[in-house]
Amino acid sequence: MALGRGGTLLPPRFVCPDVSETNREGKRTARERMAEERERQKARDKRRRVLLVSATVVAVLALAAVVGLLAANSGDDKKKDTSGPVVAPKGASGDGGLAIPLGKDGAKSKLTVWEDFRCPACKQFEDMYRSTINELTTQGKLKVEYHLATLIDGNMGGSGSLRAANAAACAQDAGKFAPYHDELFKNQPPEPDDAFGNNDKLLDLAGKVDGLVTDTFKKCVNDGGHDAWVGKSNEAFQKAKLRGTPTVLLDGKDIFADQKNPLTPQKLKAQVEKADQ
Repeated sequence: MALGRGGTLLPPRFVCPDVSETNREGKRTARERMAEERERQKARDKRRRVLLVSATVVAVLALAAVVGLLAANSGDDKKKDTSGPVVAPKGASGDGGLAIPLGKDGAKSKLTVWEDFRCPACKQFEDMYRSTINELTTQGKLKVEYHLATLIDGNMGGSGSLRAANAAACAQDAGKFAPYHDELFKNQPPEPDDAFGNNDKLLDLAGKVDGLVTDTFKKCVNDGGHDAWVGKSNEAFQKAKLRGTPTVLLDGKDIFADQKNPLTPQKLKAQVEKADQ
């Protein structure tokens, strides 16, 4: 209490708040609220951008999958019929004449190779072992029997495995199987891409092999002269219940699937040279 005149007591005076301070505090609080709202808006915008980008990526991947599926089925379906008379290529050997031989008959070692021209693992095998196999066959130490399968056509759709195998058999008729076989694997398209389903592509690659492209060869490729033979070869692959392509047997033993003792070009060469002594 405060004393008035004569010592009388005055009623208590309530202290009023500092209005200017209150205004400053109110303005500061408003600024903070606006800043916080701006940050929240930025966060919302960022989330929307992330969702938009994610949706776009999903759409692109979905489109790529569709394109890949269409590519896998873009081969000439009319050429997928393997019925009709079985015409083996010249010099075919083995059971039913379903193997294409390479090398000398007198070689002490025989390599049996099951391949599909669309098979990526087959390309890896060829890229790694091609020079070693060619060296050993040229030296007369190794004979190779190639069996052709159409596994990827069955898995991915399309007709590239069949078309390429038929073209390779046509090349065998011309005595050019080995170099054409190598060109096909060197120029193998991605697995979903059925580029080998186009005969024009196969004929273009044949142009890389001296003397292969003739009217006879082109007719054999375009007419599917060995389609039924390829079909029989693939049937033999299925009946044999092999693990897949490539399957590589050295004198009947599956040497490519041994994970405990993985095959290398050096090991293959050593085994063949040992048998040749």
